[in-house]
Amino acid sequence: MKRLGLIAALAGALLILPLQRDIGAVAATSTATTNTAETYKELNLFGDVFDKVRSEYVDDVSDDTLIEGAINGMLTSLDPHSNYLNAKNFNDMKVQTRGEFGGLGIEVSMENGLIKVVSPIDDTPAARAGLKPGDLITQIDGQPVQGMTLPEAVEKMRGPVNSDITLRIRRAGKDPFDVKLTRATIKIQSVRSHLEDGNIGYVRITSFNEQTDVGLENAMKNLKQQAGNKLAGIVLDLRNNPGGLLDQAVAVSDAFLDKGEIVSTRGRRPDDAQRYNAHPGDITGGLPMVVLINSGSASASEIVAGALKDHHRAILMGTRSFGKGSVQTIIPLPGHGAMRLTTARYYTPSGRSIQAKGIEPDIVVEAAKIEHPANDANAVAKKEDAAKTDPDNPEDQATVDPTVIGTPDDYQLARAVDMLRGIALFGGAHVEN
Repeated sequence: MKRLGLIAALAGALLILPLQRDIGAVAATSTATTNTAETYKELNLFGDVFDKVRSEYVDDVSDDTLIEGAINGMLTSLDPHSNYLNAKNFNDMKVQTRGEFGGLGIEVSMENGLIKVVSPIDDTPAARAGLKPGDLITQIDGQPVQGMTLPEAVEKMRGPVNSDITLRIRRAGKDPFDVKLTRATIKIQSVRSHLEDGNIGYVRITSFNEQTDVGLENAMKNLKQQAGNKLAGIVLDLRNNPGGLLDQAVAVSDAFLDKGEIVSTRGRRPDDAQRYNAHPGDITGGLPMVVLINSGSASASEIVAGALKDHHRAILMGTRSFGKGSVQTIIPLPGHGAMRLTTARYYTPSGRSIQAKGIEPDIVVEAAKIEHPANDANAVAKKEDAAKTDPDNPEDQATVDPTVIGTPDDYQLARAVDMLRGIALFGGAHVEN
């Protein structure tokens, strides 16, 4: 009876849909009727499989588990970012967007049945363990991830604070290796800042959560005060930033733009298209900017980078971004959690889709670490830059050690500061703001 009720409910909903649309031709009605009949057959197939599993699977499995698995299978077959969230996972997601949650501090996606690291988050167990964008997680505590859904894998990586977990990592150019991490309470400070050489403002955004726009405003106030209102330029660091909330990406872009489109979203229906525009006022007073991106910059990071690039507001430096340009809508399912469904794609102001393409920097600067000469009688007094990464070595391509970001050893940051120094030299050393 439960099976029949489920199929009847689904079929009934499908029968109502054609009546809600404006159908102006008999042919269209006929096609809709045929499609509904085919859907009935598919629903009967689902019911047959459901009954067989309930009665003959080696272990007793609850109906709720089977239905949840079927829904999640339908969603995950669409793309790596659509999935079902049960009530617990839905609540965890809401906590995460507020900027505090428990776990490893890692943003992941699904790729060919494995868990792919999009980006480790600064000052978290994942970052301190040296995980890099593009790493593939093949085992969690010795259990293969093949066959797990993304929410299941994320659930296994979460656990009590101070408990240990071992991940098997597959990284290009290296043999698989294990990494042991200790879970912690992840408190994300989404915006950090400091001065470089006295008058270059450095602002790092690690994720886009509910606190980001306020954090950016406070960071800019502090930088202006520290520099005595004589800032010469701004470095906006979006490396290893996996994204987050769309409205926060729009707010950050708006903070640096006076006018124009920031991003547009286009869905299945033309009427669903949305455009987000900037309002007058630039938080920096028009200071020159460099935006740092890399393969760990995804989603909301790419919106900001794309908007600032297309409006010629900033010079993009680093390596190509991740290429996650789709919009996921969280649709609550009363009493059952929610579904995360891809409903649109992002487009930069120039009309380019971010999805699977990413944002290309204006100036390519591979990740490297600045090496300091030995302190002996024959050492040259000045700093020397390390040799750039070897493009033929997959281990070195487009990744940056998370512990180096924002430090004096950060090669990409050093090149960004040099760029702003050059602009200030030829365009005025200081800008009052």
